[in-house]
Amino acid sequence: MAHRESLNLPLLSKGMMAVLFAQFLSALADNAILIAAIAIVKSQGLPNLVPLLQESFVAPFILLAPFVGQISDAFPKGRVMFIGNSLKLAGAIAMLSGINPISAYALIGIGAAVYSPAKYGILSQMFSSSSLVRANGMMEGSTIVAILLGVLLGGWLADQSLDWAFTGVMAAYTLALVANLFIPRLPAENASVNFHPVRLVKQFFISCSILFKNPDSRFSLLGTAVFWGSGTTLRLMLFAWVPAALLITDNQTPANLMGAVSIGIVLGAVSAGLWVSLAKVNRALIGGLLLGPAVLALIFVHDFYFAAVVMVAIGLCGGFFVVPLNALLQERGHETIGAGNALAVQNFTENLAMLCFVGGYSYAASMGVAINTIIIGFGSILLVAISVLAVFRMRRG
Repeated sequence: MAHRESLNLPLLSKGMMAVLFAQFLSALADNAILIAAIAIVKSQGLPNLVPLLQESFVAPFILLAPFVGQISDAFPKGRVMFIGNSLKLAGAIAMLSGINPISAYALIGIGAAVYSPAKYGILSQMFSSSSLVRANGMMEGSTIVAILLGVLLGGWLADQSLDWAFTGVMAAYTLALVANLFIPRLPAENASVNFHPVRLVKQFFISCSILFKNPDSRFSLLGTAVFWGSGTTLRLMLFAWVPAALLITDNQTPANLMGAVSIGIVLGAVSAGLWVSLAKVNRALIGGLLLGPAVLALIFVHDFYFAAVVMVAIGLCGGFFVVPLNALLQERGHETIGAGNALAVQNFTENLAMLCFVGGYSYAASMGVAINTIIIGFGSILLVAISVLAVFRMRRG
């Protein structure tokens, strides 16, 4: 049984500041190196490899899902975060050294897969349920500000000098490693884990079953899967949509619009922290139901500033939707199978959704489907998916 006590720390404690700083730097580097990696494959005349690049990052989350949650719960989560950031740094060094960018980005994906269950799971050990949504809002806010700066700096540096871009990425990962050392050394949630591979795989699917049988955790898993699957696809679609709709072909403009989405998610996260509690988590559906229409609005956009406004709106809806769902899953996971295990199941479902969404987009693009047609289909699927989720939630939740 997972250890369920929390330290009930103040939200502005030194431990929380260390977690936020480490996460900020790690997320900044993650997003800057994505833009740099995209710039590399584009410079090689292989823009069709951009979706494959994203899939190489996503695949480790799916393949390692049975193991990373157990690792997160078996060791102090701050140290697990340190190991994850070390792997990310190794991937950045490999990419700078001329290793195939898809292989190097896969190594960064392995680091991210190890890191992710720990970075959110640690919050349920540090804070009580009454503070968990706000703590998630702070974490999400830190992450999104980092994404904003990461994509902006990554886009600018990629257009100037890839060497400078990688220097900045490695510096950020290194500082994140230093910050990881100041995270409180909390006890392992489940130090008695048996690391036999077959048993871990079986235990992982038992954990999946437990979470999907619970109405709250099922709602969270499906909702966050749809959000991140669509969000990852939208990020890749921008590199095709911007040249077609705005007639701009640089790396900076798609990065700027990704930054606008990030600003919106920060606003949505703050709004969720103020107006959505775990007791009233269904309010988050408002943001989710507006996501599809916001994406469909892109077909009418041909101006950069109007595009930025639409992107902020998409981000705001998404942040309002996903932050309370993250908190809900952490609380239910902390009560049952351990927060690290719950986050590993979440990463599995989210990245499976990303693989499906990105694969669908990649197939449509390879068939020569116009980008506006893809957006119409994408926005419609998003609207239907969250509408179905809302109907079942309101009936049974």
